Amino acid sequence: MKLVLCSLVLGCLASALAAPQSQPVRWCLKSAAEKKKCDALVKASPRFSCVQKSSTLDCIKAIKEAHADAITLDGGDVYEAGLKNYNLHPVVAEDHGPGSDTCYYAVAVVKKGSGFSFSDLKGKKSCHTGLGKSAGWNIPIGTLVSMGLTDWKGAEDEPIEKAVSRFFSGSCVPGADKSLYPGLCSQCKGDCSRSQKEPYYDYSGAFQCLKDGKGDVAFVKHLTVPDSEKPNYELLCKDGTRKAISEYASCHLAQVPAHAVVSRKSPALAKRIWESLEDAKSKFSLFRSDAYGGKDLVFKDSTQKLVHLPETMDSFLYLGAEYMSVIRSLKGETIGKSRSGAVQWCTTGHFEMNKCDDWAINSVAAKSRTRVECAREATVEDCVKKIMRGDADAISLDGGEIYSAGKCGLIPAMVEQYDADQCKVSGATGSYFAVAVVKKGSGLTWKTLKGKKSCHTGIGRTAGWNVPMGLIHKEIRSCNFSDYFSQSCAPGAKKGSSLCALCVGSGKKVGETNKCVASSEENYYGYTGAFRCLVEGGGDVAFVKHTTVEENTAGRNPADWAKNLKASDFELLCPTGPPVAAVNQYKTCNLAQVPSHGVMVRPESRSKVIAFLNEQQELFGRGKKGNFTLFTSTEGKNLLFKDTTQCLQEVPLGQTSKEFLKTDYYDAVTKLSECETSVAQLVKSCTFHTCQKH
Repeated sequence: MKLVLCSLVLGCLASALAAPQSQPVRWCLKSAAEKKKCDALVKASPRFSCVQKSSTLDCIKAIKEAHADAITLDGGDVYEAGLKNYNLHPVVAEDHGPGSDTCYYAVAVVKKGSGFSFSDLKGKKSCHTGLGKSAGWNIPIGTLVSMGLTDWKGAEDEPIEKAVSRFFSGSCVPGADKSLYPGLCSQCKGDCSRSQKEPYYDYSGAFQCLKDGKGDVAFVKHLTVPDSEKPNYELLCKDGTRKAISEYASCHLAQVPAHAVVSRKSPALAKRIWESLEDAKSKFSLFRSDAYGGKDLVFKDSTQKLVHLPETMDSFLYLGAEYMSVIRSLKGETIGKSRSGAVQWCTTGHFEMNKCDDWAINSVAAKSRTRVECAREATVEDCVKKIMRGDADAISLDGGEIYSAGKCGLIPAMVEQYDADQCKVSGATGSYFAVAVVKKGSGLTWKTLKGKKSCHTGIGRTAGWNVPMGLIHKEIRSCNFSDYFSQSCAPGAKKGSSLCALCVGSGKKVGETNKCVASSEENYYGYTGAFRCLVEGGGDVAFVKHTTVEENTAGRNPADWAKNLKASDFELLCPTGPPVAAVNQYKTCNLAQVPSHGVMVRPESRSKVIAFLNEQQELFGRGKKGNFTLFTSTEGKNLLFKDTTQCLQEVPLGQTSKEFLKTDYYDAVTKLSECETSVAQLVKSCTFHTCQKH
């Protein structure tokens, strides 16, 4: 009896645990027509269910509160859904086919021969898809403002809606407050709501508004005008000319990310949504709406296919910094900057934050003109995203990380110089050597590493991954690096893989969550961490920089694991020439000479950060006496900056990350990026769209 009862309990428990996988994806709908289409989808694929709400915002709230799971949104709504109070993430994007892919063109459509240009729009009547929508509001109004065609002085002076109601003689802007701005609803046919209750809502509605003569211009996307009607309409170009509807690639207001499916941040839920859509497409016409009494229902009718988004994608990365700045400016939202005017430095891990806090305290005590404030994130990728958003200003990165940050639009401002003699040389560039370290007498050579255990500074980092794995990739012509080494610690790799097998996390015996994370919370992360992995973690080889052994031997590192080490206990593997060499022979026995670390910033922050760091060097740089020095780490190694840094030097104005890294290294990293395990998730997110420009 007990056995039967136990079996029943275990069976119920197993069913309960498995239940989330079998639950249908609850799609949120905003109209009766959308609900009709969704109901038909459910009949074809029971992996879905339908939840109807009255508006986009109600759907966003329902998904946040787990009363629904997904909805397809326009870019402006993706922005709203991604705000902190909702924190929804794009998981799937619409793809509109060759020429636009996961982007589309925002255009201004007018009747052929109506005789005015884009700069003549003042006093005309306008048709918009909806307030806050990409092609219908954010892009056209942002363009009018940026071209100086409106008299709007900014959100601190008045709401943008008020200025637009003065600019146009009449409009239909579904979603506008008609009690406050009656002119923005004067041309509407229904209730001016952002719903199907307003016939002029969305792309087809805005075009119908133009067609009915209620507006002189319709702000829509490039695929809105039906083929049969294209001869009767033209596009307004920003340069004052007009072109045919088919010439949108050379006559548009902006190219923006396509609509996306958003959901709560959950890899499991995102996977379930994607798999359910993949299953449904063979049973149901996802991109046809004519049978349900509407257009663009659930998905846009012009969609050719759906694309699964990278796991790390969020609303900011999906929309891109340029479009995000347009939305923020129209809404009067300022990028999160320090009220004190301080430079916000981004740190990863407990010990980096401690050093940064010491820096901040000493900066105040020294009465520096600009002070530092410290921000903390879990990983370097998170710091890069924080800087992109404007919630932090700077971080010093390894070359591989500079490659990733550059793909996301950041630029190098200053470079670490490791040769004191070069600190006084203008335009000097720093470098260091990537080496492979083994225990002396191991019998290993570069040719016999296959099947051994390896220690890496981190996935995507220069000395610890890009250089050695680039050489190995060139030799084996394969990306199966987890098959090359039997076990590894490569922080940032997929947890549970052989590339994380040697990692130990922060050393906690209970509740360890930091194993294999790409931050100092993983004991085997970074140069010193990879070397420690070789010393105590079972690794056969550590891929580090040429000074790592020296920095952690002869009592220079007082930690228990390092205090008795001697440099003579180790040797270098040479890819060419003699198979091994002493650790001080790195100039002739190395894997590559690579660019120094650099301080990465947003382009508009460059001059501020350079001025700040030059002042800080005068106060806390090499050779300065006091309680704090920039290039010394007391609770670890290479915190904030490499401990071997002699000075920071300005990177020439206009130099890109590609130029900073030099062609050979940049091309090598690009080549290695063909391997899935070597592409940073951040790079995937930042380069996902064809319309993202950096």
